[in-house]
Amino acid sequence: MLLNLNADLGESYGSWSMGDDVNLLKVVNSANVACGFHAGDPLVMASTVEAAKQSGVSIGAHPGFPDLQGFGRRAMALSDAELHALIHYQLAALDGMSRCRGLAMTHVKPHGALNNMACEDAHLAAVIVRAVQQYNDELIFLAPVLSELASAALSTSMPVALEIFADRAYTAQGTLVSRRKPGAVIDNAQDCIAHVQNMIRSNGVVTENGDTLATDFHSICVHGDNAHAVETAQLIKSALLADGHQLRTLPEVMTGR
Repeated sequence: MLLNLNADLGESYGSWSMGDDVNLLKVVNSANVACGFHAGDPLVMASTVEAAKQSGVSIGAHPGFPDLQGFGRRAMALSDAELHALIHYQLAALDGMSRCRGLAMTHVKPHGALNNMACEDAHLAAVIVRAVQQYNDELIFLAPVLSELASAALSTSMPVALEIFADRAYTAQGTLVSRRKPGAVIDNAQDCIAHVQNMIRSNGVVTENGDTLATDFHSICVHGDNAHAVETAQLIKSALLADGHQLRTLPEVMTGR
């Protein structure tokens, strides 16, 4: 398969550091860059874009709720107008940073609770998708497979990349198992590899019950916010290449190159 590896990056803030972005950028093909609301700040955004450009990695905005203390993982109730505006604000921030550094912003992927809520709430998904479409309908919308967010994006003219997670368990409905439940996060590299290989062989999401929910997918998310993130990502990449798959940036995957 022609696949993409993506990771959420640029999530440090001031003197607080998150992840090993420099080395993870040597592994992944695309980076979802925090835009200052759930994580990141102007200097972190700028340095992440510059590092991505040097590594040949495509970049996208990773907009989230305005929740630095909760890392964007706490649910918030916002009006449609407020949500629409905060999406535009964050897209414009990263777009400006990337333009000034000679790198195009090519995709968008909502973060954390905003993403999880929109995966199950069709109205919220539609608001997010409309905001992105109004900003730039040529952006690739990176959305979890089998989600309301994916459905909303697929109903537009925007290119849509469907995403699976290497290190997350799936419910019988195809949503991510809550992080509060045991086994929700797969923290062993070999188990992550087996999980991804199983989904590729099965042509769909394999749930915690062992069932398969058939779906296409284009991109695999490897999280960068744990101590073994780079090692795990590299092992997943090596396993995929050994299995004969090709790994490319999101724009290249979407155009079939």
